Amino acid sequence: VVEIVERYDTGCVPEPFRIDKISYILDDSIPKNCSLSFKVNNDRPIIPCGLIAWSLFNDTFTFIRNRAELKVNRKNIAWKSDREHKFGKNVYPFNFQNGTLIGGGKLNPRIPLSDQEDLIVWMRTSALPSFRKLYGRIEKDLDVDDVVVVHLMNNYNTYSFGGKKKLVLSTTSWLGGKNDFLGLAYVFIGSSSVTIAVVFTLLHLLSPR
Repeated sequence: VVEIVERYDTGCVPEPFRIDKISYILDDSIPKNCSLSFKVNNDRPIIPCGLIAWSLFNDTFTFIRNRAELKVNRKNIAWKSDREHKFGKNVYPFNFQNGTLIGGGKLNPRIPLSDQEDLIVWMRTSALPSFRKLYGRIEKDLDVDDVVVVHLMNNYNTYSFGGKKKLVLSTTSWLGGKNDFLGLAYVFIGSSSVTIAVVFTLLHLLSPR
């Protein structure tokens, strides 16, 4: 979580009134409009701004099977609600990664933010330090004995903070990825509930109140 704090109680008071701020704030005849600028580079705004956008993941992957490239669909990998409501259809990346300190990936300035799905997926932050992000979908079936070769560009810097990167190939459905933990947890809790219910039923039958 990154918090940007900008104190404005003094900065938004004009110089002649800073001696007596109470009179200034109580005087309805004096306009109180004030403008603040966050996240600028060379006096120009940065769009999108913030450390999450600035650290955009920029490793790339190419998948090869039987000497033929497997196409990876990079569309519709973000939530529909994010694409349609949280990122502007008429807002384009401006002045992004143009400073002296570059964080992660760059964005195409000719594509609106609502179509920059890599950014949208990355901006939906996880609650835990270990997380998965959807890179794309291979829409061809893979057989059991298939050998998939991955050519990757190792661009993203995790070494400076001791981070780890892993590539996961997983079967997905409308319920999400394949993960046995949730199903096993449901079976365990359900079985435990049935067992406890049977025990209490027998106790009630053997020694009723």
